Amino acid sequence: MSRIGKLPISIPKGVDVKIDKNRVTVKGPKGTLLQEVDHDMQLKVDNGSLIVTRPSDQKRHKALHGTTRALLANMIKGASESFSRDLEVVGVGYRATNTGNLVEIGVGYSHPIMMAVPDEIKLETVTEKGKAPVIKLVGADKQLVGQISAKLRTFRKPEPYKGKGIKYAGEILRRKAGKAAGKAK
Repeated sequence: MSRIGKLPISIPKGVDVKIDKNRVTVKGPKGTLLQEVDHDMQLKVDNGSLIVTRPSDQKRHKALHGTTRALLANMIKGASESFSRDLEVVGVGYRATNTGNLVEIGVGYSHPIMMAVPDEIKLETVTEKGKAPVIKLVGADKQLVGQISAKLRTFRKPEPYKGKGIKYAGEILRRKAGKAAGKAK
């Protein structure tokens, strides 16, 4: 049996889980999330915890068991606590500002990049003197927060020589030495 799949998911106070056939709705203080799970997976709420079971040991059911449990656990955590992701815009002259849910990023192109962020995600940009601008994304849906942060990062990935670009906060970059190091005699 899947080690992840067989673990029960505890449901915190203030979070409501409704199961309707293969549709799970999680409602909490940070938002409401909806997920359709495979119709073979069996879900039940018991003593303040959600339990996911699989009908057989088929390869397909084994693959879906842990995945379904992880998706539901992320929904419950997101509805009660929210997920956040910080991006740093590193580089001389690089900037990031936002107006509501529209982020404007200047990362060395001839024009600024504008991107609309979905309403489910709270967007904030912080610019402090002497530090790289930071884009903060906060939302209940872990998948959506990760997808939007990955999309923002693709506008200018960090390069390995100077580290300029948009990187995740706390991300460790592998740096290269450059041409001068190769000419040492």
